Amino acid sequence: MGKKEAIEVEGTVKENLPNAMFRVELANGH
Repeated sequence: MGKKEAIEVEGTVKENLPNAMFRVELANGH
C-alpha cells in the first residue's frame, strides 16, 4: 500500500467539512 488516500470511494462529495473530512454519497447509496 503506497501513500495514497486511506479510503478511496467512488461517490459524490456532498459536503466539505472543515476538518478535512468529506461527507460523500456513495455510488451504492450508503
